[in-house]
Amino acid sequence: MFPTLSWPWFALGSAFFAALTAILAKVGVAGISSNLATLIRTAVILAFAGGLVTARGEWSTAGLSPRTLLFLVLSGLATGLSWLCYFRALQLAPASRVAPVDKLSVVLVVLMAWLFLGEPMTPKVLIGASLVTIGTLLLLR
Repeated sequence: MFPTLSWPWFALGSAFFAALTAILAKVGVAGISSNLATLIRTAVILAFAGGLVTARGEWSTAGLSPRTLLFLVLSGLATGLSWLCYFRALQLAPASRVAPVDKLSVVLVVLMAWLFLGEPMTPKVLIGASLVTIGTLLLLR
């Protein structure tokens, strides 16, 4: 679908849509249960992803091992818990305060990738993660 785009473009798209998500969700959770808001969001994502997989003819489950399925299920559970927490936080605080804390996930990914995946912890990675942490703390003051 996007053969000429490399991963940084998709990562920037992810950041843009994550920012848009915070703003739209903040307005969307007003007056309803954060759990119901999460359910509605999840249903929309399911329909959208299903339509995309159908349109691209990607319904083949070849290569879907039990291990792959297990980790995708666990990832889905983690995503659901993240969304439930995120929507509840948006109900309780301004989006401009919730989003920076949520972005501490960057620091946690760096640490977990180093611990569990053996990814290198270079000085550049340490400095970057430290700056994200400092930036989050500054935005919360």
